[in-house]
Parts: sequence; structure tokens; C-alpha cells
Amino acid sequence: MTVFEKSVPGRRGFVPEPCDVPVVPLESIVGRHLRKTPPALPEMSEPGIVRHYTALARRNFGVDDGFYPLGSCTMKYNPKINEEIADIFADLHPLADFRQAQGAFDMLCDLSEALCEITGMEMFTMQPAAGAHGELAGLMMIKAYHEHHGQAERNTIIVPD
Repeated sequence: MTVFEKSVPGRRGFVPEPCDVPVVPLESIVGRHLRKTPPALPEMSEPGIVRHYTALARRNFGVDDGFYPLGSCTMKYNPKINEEIADIFADLHPLADFRQAQGAFDMLCDLSEALCEITGMEMFTMQPAAGAHGELAGLMMIKAYHEHHGQAERNTIIVPD
């Protein structure tokens, strides 16, 4: 059942106290970006909302719940420390000005150089990250390697079942 199906008109999860500071009209802050119509939000009690999303979270599969034997790399176990380190970039907006992202860019360049040194490769990329687009990138690199070495006729891939 969706959260909207559980909605009961007039039910509120939180009612704030009356405002004790001067009220500033929202239009003066956000101007033309203000919605023309209110959002269609479910009307539920706070415990009802918490129970709904907690029940959904329990349905998620994760490494803390059990073993997932399939997938290229995205669903296998990643140590939590790796996730914490990758989280360094979580707050960086994809459209951030380059001057605001210089530290993150420097870190990625340093990592790329270290990985090249470790693997003996000339170049390294941080994208695509994983999954099907990562597999495609790998296959494209393999194809380019064979073409570079005059083996363009090698066009068969054996995939385990």
C-alpha cells in the first residue's frame, strides 16, 4: 500500500507552534520560483509515516541482510570503510563551479595516477562507475586494445552462465 493510500484527509504529523517572530512573505524570498499550487502530499500521523518508511526499508536488500551472489560488482560486498570514503563526494553537486570542486578533482587525479602506477596502465577513468555501463566501457577498451594490436577479427566474448 502506498503512502498516499494510507493518507487520511486532515491528519497531521506535526503542527508547529504559532510564529513568534516577524513573518516574511515567502514570495519575497523565492519570487517566481514559488509553486502555483500546493504539492499533493499525503496526510498522515508522524508514527504512521515512520512505520510506513521503516517497513519499506525492511524490504530493501543489503549486504547487512544476507548474501547476494550475482552481479558484476554493484551488488557484491563493499567494505563499509570504502563506502565512507566514497561518500566524500556525495555532497558535491554535479553542476558545482570548478573552483568549488578543485579539491575533489585533485583527489581523483591523484587516485588515477596511483592506479595507473599500480596497474601499469597509461590512463585510468573514474567513470563509468560500475554495472552495465562499466562492463560496456571495459568491452570497448578490450576492443580498442585488439584493434591497436591488429587483431580486429577477435570479436567473440565468452560469458559465464
